[in-house]
Amino acid sequence: MSIKVENLSYIYMKDTVFEHKALDDVSFEIKDGEFLGLIGHTGSGKSTLIQHLNGLMKPTSGKVFIDEDDINSKTTVKKTIRERVGLVFQYPEHQLFEETVFRDVAYGPKNLGLDDNEIENRVRFALDMVKLDYNEIKDISPFDLSGGQKRRVAIAGVLAMKPKILILDEPTAGLDPRGRDEILGEIKELHETHKITVILVSHSMEDIAKLVDKIIVMNKGKIVFIDKPSVIFRESLMLESIGLGVPQATKLARELKEKGLDIGECLSIEDAKLQILKVLRSKKND
Repeated sequence: MSIKVENLSYIYMKDTVFEHKALDDVSFEIKDGEFLGLIGHTGSGKSTLIQHLNGLMKPTSGKVFIDEDDINSKTTVKKTIRERVGLVFQYPEHQLFEETVFRDVAYGPKNLGLDDNEIENRVRFALDMVKLDYNEIKDISPFDLSGGQKRRVAIAGVLAMKPKILILDEPTAGLDPRGRDEILGEIKELHETHKITVILVSHSMEDIAKLVDKIIVMNKGKIVFIDKPSVIFRESLMLESIGLGVPQATKLARELKEKGLDIGECLSIEDAKLQILKVLRSKKND
């Protein structure tokens, strides 16, 4: 399922002394099945943008299309858009509220008017996708779970709607390294297995470099760059000038090149390790 954004602008508190333009003539297209990373410093407009992609916010000007449907058209049913576009907010576990995990994950499908069998199938599917055992966890209160498990249950609640587009706003915020790696692995598996379109908002350049096909860089409400990770992170000085970093491996490769050891472009520590060994072996053989 594709997304097309045309000349999107949004102004908070328009026509007041507190007027602030959060999005400024933003245009881009995401193809069906792409995994896109969205990066930018705090206040760059990322969160405002993603809330326009499922109709939670209405543009001051411009349009958003989901599979060629203008989501803000008077004839478009917002409920249908939100079934197709799932949005996982930062710290989604704060939105857990039901007495059991089953009831929490089933909340969305139940509101779609699905029958009991389909609701159960969707809950099983969603919990399986986040690596939680249905039989072990379905009757437990979500508030008795660990932080990482709560995060998974909250994400499962969105997956149970079977969206064609999944948007995640800092899905690993506050998790320990193991929990972060597990959540990201599950998101990558979901994308690869079910071919859904994924948009990942993250401050972690390592995570973005490792996972996505394409990156949108935002600054002061505008898009300043759209391209593949290998191209984006080549512009390390530009990224640093707008308050962003680059993956550690990319920075290491740059510093080694300045010292006379060119290992090429690297997006991960594993890439850097392999390239360093390759270059050192080559020098040894020479």
